[in-house]
Amino acid sequence: MNRLSAVPLYLLLAALCGPAFARDCSPQVRDAWIRLTPGGMPMQAGFGRIENRCPTPATIVAASSPAYGSVELHETRIVDGVSRMRAVPELRIAPDGAATLKPGGLHLMLMQPHAPLAAGSKVAVQFELSDGRKLLGEFEVRNPAAL
Repeated sequence: MNRLSAVPLYLLLAALCGPAFARDCSPQVRDAWIRLTPGGMPMQAGFGRIENRCPTPATIVAASSPAYGSVELHETRIVDGVSRMRAVPELRIAPDGAATLKPGGLHLMLMQPHAPLAAGSKVAVQFELSDGRKLLGEFEVRNPAAL
């Protein structure tokens, strides 16, 4: 088979496999961590990177964790010279894009912990996508002195 006759076959395979790949492709949570706070604090913050290497956008519409009463996506911005934090109702991640959750920017607010956490422990956070799929991330609890 010469190169030119392979092109239609390649296009046919791409057309047949593309939609299945898009359905089966899921974003990935990478380098995820939670900043350990002094005991008794009612909230903590989660950081990391959510990569979408899929051919279609992914939109996160909710988050939850069995370790917390409430998990929300928040963003800190400077408005009129004052640092302000606001809830982010949804986070769209473009195809082949990523969202970085970092101190002073986009982050998770993890509220009402059910039990004290220890440095080095792992916390599961589940993200709900707008299409109904779930994305599971594992967050490592880190001591701020070690950061």
